[in-house]
Amino acid sequence: MRLIALAAVPFVALGARRVARDPVIVIPASVRDSLNSIWRQANMHWNEISDQNTLTQALGTGKPTQKEYLGCLIGSTDSDTFRVIGWIPAHDMKRFQFAVTGSCDSVPGAIGTFHTHPYRAAPTGELPLKEPGLSQQDLMTFMGGTDHVLVVVWDVDSLDVALRDSTGRVVHPALLLRR
Repeated sequence: MRLIALAAVPFVALGARRVARDPVIVIPASVRDSLNSIWRQANMHWNEISDQNTLTQALGTGKPTQKEYLGCLIGSTDSDTFRVIGWIPAHDMKRFQFAVTGSCDSVPGAIGTFHTHPYRAAPTGELPLKEPGLSQQDLMTFMGGTDHVLVVVWDVDSLDVALRDSTGRVVHPALLLRR
């Protein structure tokens, strides 16, 4: 029995070392609160489109009751630790129901972006449909860019994070530290 326990020690140490090298992001409560506020504003009236089918909602040809939002995350990097200290709206933002465009290229101190995923109405109109996390399209766009951080806010205090480490490797889901 002792032999089995001793044999597991190197694997535990290897696992701890791997986790220690993965990038992390630190987002303070004040920034998370402001992200939540933007999500709430972008998500208002989600239940007013229950009479529209999913295609109409996706194309944005119906009532535009809620739209995604894009912001530029400002902060610092220290090796593979990213610290967010604030954010500003993206320049030239174009908001749609299931997409958003804009630019953070000229923002001093920008380390990445965040965007919202608003609810959409279920065909029955009773419950909201949520997109919990970064979509494949979100991740593909991130992988083709140079940002270090990508965050999606998909509900109050519900964030999904992808990070680009110092070698260029994209880690998703990434560790989020709440401070």
